Amino acid sequence: MINFEKELKDILENDPLDILKESHKVSSVISPDNRLKSSFDEINQFIDDTGYEPKKSRDINERRLFSRLESLRENPEKVAMLLEWDKHNLLEGVEIPEPLIIDTVDDVLNADPLGLLSVGGDGDEDTNIFDLTNLPSQSRTLTDFVAKRKPCHDFENYQDQLVQVQQELKDNKRKLFPFTDKGQVLVEGNYYILGGILLYLESIDISSPEKTIGGKRFRKDGRTRCIFENGTESDMLYRSLAKALYQGGKIVIQSEDQIDKEFQENLGIIKEDDELAGYIYILQSLSENAEIQNLQDLYKVGFSTTTVKKRIANAENEPTYLMSAVKVVAEYEAYNMNTQKFENLIHTFFYDACLDLKVADGKGKMHQPREWFIVPIDVINRAIELIVTQQIQHYRYDMQLRRIVSV
Repeated sequence: MINFEKELKDILENDPLDILKESHKVSSVISPDNRLKSSFDEINQFIDDTGYEPKKSRDINERRLFSRLESLRENPEKVAMLLEWDKHNLLEGVEIPEPLIIDTVDDVLNADPLGLLSVGGDGDEDTNIFDLTNLPSQSRTLTDFVAKRKPCHDFENYQDQLVQVQQELKDNKRKLFPFTDKGQVLVEGNYYILGGILLYLESIDISSPEKTIGGKRFRKDGRTRCIFENGTESDMLYRSLAKALYQGGKIVIQSEDQIDKEFQENLGIIKEDDELAGYIYILQSLSENAEIQNLQDLYKVGFSTTTVKKRIANAENEPTYLMSAVKVVAEYEAYNMNTQKFENLIHTFFYDACLDLKVADGKGKMHQPREWFIVPIDVINRAIELIVTQQIQHYRYDMQLRRIVSV
């Protein structure tokens, strides 16, 4: 039989940080529940001011509130605590768990609705019992990614490349960009800076894919293998790594000059096991339609599994070519490439610059071609280079500046 009196006494006596000691001083530390309400009030205030929910926008503050709201919706315990302040029905539809039944000391310790006993909590701004920021004369605990590191048993396989990347950073052959997308740009084989230390993301093993069940969204997750330049490694969860990088981490990418150089060098190198996937082409319309002739920098960008000459042989009779002959501006042989992925990437990248025009075919039926873009030719060539070198995710097309900028 459990001796509750003895267990409680042991807990109170084993309190090296004096967390449970009575104090007559008024604490200035904000309690977790008040902090939770305050963080939710900030979201309510944003909606009061703007009239809409925070979105995943380029505005840092709005994006922060969007991420906070998404995180809250995934935590039923916190939702239960915030319902009375949910004046905009932001938490509607989240399933609330049954009330906790407390019968034993173990129940007390296991009941942790605020995540106070878990290191890092949910990765947002709420504190936990291991955050010693407000405790005097105590050092802060190590973060999760440090605590889970261990010596890398095959570090000799990675040491030279890590040293080389550091040298390339010094020589401006590589650059650092802030990590801003909470895991969407985590790429196997890429390099990152975490806590001031260079790491190589050796592998990603997604065990839980992204899904939606009963209206509730579950993000993808799994284990990673990260090799650090100091000879250690970590098997951090995918989302944990993304969250850690989001707090000041950096992406290591090649400089634009180096990307251009490698692209040009690799165009002429064909290995025995390389497979020709098709042809990337850039076309210009020779239409006599005044509306089309007056459009400056109008180009069609696409991918063909046959030769471009054969593909455009019947251009005058195809709406996709604006029912007109076309001029081949550029043509590249593409090896080992996913054709659908390429077209999706280039069309998504220049989505805002897509031609908005309907064309009638020979029978009078209207069509709206989707592969024509109003973009300078040098910018299109640059985008193709970034796709081929797998760097496109770090850039976007700025319609106002008419050039590619880093994200």
